[in-house]
Amino acid sequence: MRIMNITRTLKHIILLVIFCLGFQAPSFGQMETLTDRRPGDPPVEYPPRNFATAEEHYNYLLEEANGGTQHTMATIPVWDGLWSPGYNSMPSLFLEGGSMAVAMSPGGVVKEGVLTPAYEAQFRARRAEIEEYGEQLYDRLTTCQYPGTARWLWEPYVKEFANTPKQTWMLNDLMNETRRVYINAEHINIDGKHSATGDSIGFWDDEKLIIWTKWINPADYLRGMPLTSNQLEMVETWEEVFTEEGLRQLITQVTFYDPIGLQSPQSAVYVHTSSPELAEFGARIRNWECSTSSNSYQDENGRTFFYLPGDPEYKDPRGFTDFPDIPGQSLNPMGQ
Repeated sequence: MRIMNITRTLKHIILLVIFCLGFQAPSFGQMETLTDRRPGDPPVEYPPRNFATAEEHYNYLLEEANGGTQHTMATIPVWDGLWSPGYNSMPSLFLEGGSMAVAMSPGGVVKEGVLTPAYEAQFRARRAEIEEYGEQLYDRLTTCQYPGTARWLWEPYVKEFANTPKQTWMLNDLMNETRRVYINAEHINIDGKHSATGDSIGFWDDEKLIIWTKWINPADYLRGMPLTSNQLEMVETWEEVFTEEGLRQLITQVTFYDPIGLQSPQSAVYVHTSSPELAEFGARIRNWECSTSSNSYQDENGRTFFYLPGDPEYKDPRGFTDFPDIPGQSLNPMGQ
């Protein structure tokens, strides 16, 4: 067990170092031991019956919970610390035998009839590209676009959570995406448009947090996975559990509703594991500098390329500044 924990810690350190240096994250194949299903990982919990919409699903759960548990600061569940992503079942929704190891790697047969025709055709084209080139040639994250809420559920860095009786804050290391879940509230959209993380409302059913999210920008389920439409909605159940080995985990059961992209609603399970070892060596969520340090760009064929040191367009993620001749303008004063 001790060796496994050390190995897991080292992998987290490597991920954080790569992130801090501004390079691309490892492929999901390299992270297989962190993300594939292992004994004890939870199964998918499907909705108690078929629902036509996320609203119908959410309202059913709210009624079953008798309007929800009214927590105070003394009773609200505390999900403190840093949490690392682990197993999730989402790739198996769209690929035969799909796992995180093959999500953005060659292999895996596209399931028929899960996606609507237009979205299945696009997904087959994406998988064919991966088969031909070994990877998806362009990913929206490389040009600083937000990944969207479906993809937010699994990103290869860390998350933090803060629960209060009126709001839950879900902070993602990747691109500083913060989801705010408004407890015992109604959806509000004063901007009259969608956004990267949408609008989330929720309620507590004892120790479980139930969330309904809508008004999300179109994006992807994950790199290598299908697109989501601007009609995607999600119903999530979050609950803290302890495994037989004593690991502290957050289990997320989610059902995706997308009448444009999906033939019918699809359910998956996601796992995050508490990672106190990250805090022990001083890891903290920092602000992403994507807009000032990204050296990626798309060529005329839609492929992702990178400016390298020596290129006139290259941005040094450790020291780029608009005013290099003025003292105190370096972004890396610790390294000078």
